[in-house]
Amino acid sequence: MTTFTPKPALPPPGSTHGPLAWVRANLLSSPLNIALTALALWFLWLIVPPIVDWAILSADFGGSDQSACASEGACWTFIGVRFDFFVYGFYPAEQRWRVDIAFLLLGAVLVPQFIPRFPSRNWVGLFGLTGLPLVTAVLLMGGVAGLEPVESSKWGGLMLTLVLSYVGIVAALPIGVVLALGRRSEMPIIRMICVTFIELWRGVPLISVLFMASVMLPLFLPEGVNFDKLLRALIGIIMFQSAYMAEVVRGGLQAIPRGQFEAAAALGLGYWRSMGLIVLPQALKLVIPGIVNTFIALFKDTTLVLIIGLLDILATVQASIVDPSWRNVATEGYLFAAFCFWVFCFGMSRYSQALERKLHTGHKR
Repeated sequence: MTTFTPKPALPPPGSTHGPLAWVRANLLSSPLNIALTALALWFLWLIVPPIVDWAILSADFGGSDQSACASEGACWTFIGVRFDFFVYGFYPAEQRWRVDIAFLLLGAVLVPQFIPRFPSRNWVGLFGLTGLPLVTAVLLMGGVAGLEPVESSKWGGLMLTLVLSYVGIVAALPIGVVLALGRRSEMPIIRMICVTFIELWRGVPLISVLFMASVMLPLFLPEGVNFDKLLRALIGIIMFQSAYMAEVVRGGLQAIPRGQFEAAAALGLGYWRSMGLIVLPQALKLVIPGIVNTFIALFKDTTLVLIIGLLDILATVQASIVDPSWRNVATEGYLFAAFCFWVFCFGMSRYSQALERKLHTGHKR
């Protein structure tokens, strides 16, 4: 007796599955879509080839001065020559190994957060929030453990941008959470203080906050006590962003159903335990996009420290393009600065999306 052996199923035809089917369904599904696709391809044909020719094919990459840029393409020589200034600012060349170690530590903290199965990933993240700022401060400032002191006035470039944004992010989130809880407090004095703080800092632009922190903050300090310019800028940025963060977190708290609070009370949990174990984890999960959006805004707002004399990466580019020894290199400099900002902002965005997918428990509609 012969047994019947079924043959394996054939793959679906290419017209209904695969790249060709996607093109037909999304780009060629109607006369209007065909016309729009053709218009978009024509537009790309006009824009992309000239950009590629200017940025790559006809560009200059080598050399040590303006004379190396003899073609009509981009002068990436300018970026190569001034790269150290864009990254380190005026930090002493013989001490830049300390900045490099700080960069490596930052990478060692951030990279594992993108690898779900990385061992002890949570502990690495905890170190990044608590120990890394202190270790970085010791490395960059010096004065201890045999490290030569380096004034913060010599910090600049990408290093300064990362210091301002990272410290601002680490400090603004917990302060914002406390302010959000205080604004919803049933104690009138606590609620009034938090509301006043939030509305005061949200009602003024960051430029004026930086001016106040740089010029007027020393007037409120005791005689003989003085903060350097970088610390004053950090205080202004943290206070400003924590007010915005408080409103983001408050939106998450208001989205939590009242039943969650009542369930925590029914279990006999006090205020802080119910907030820490039940309410806040759910609220922060709901407002991850808003939190990351505030972080990205903070990262980009660090460029405003130029007005108080601190040279971040954009300020170092602006200082370099006005150098008489370099001419017509503004486009290359601004593109380099924009690329640096895009890399970090895009990384934060992708991490937030991965975190949303991981913590998704049915709230998405």
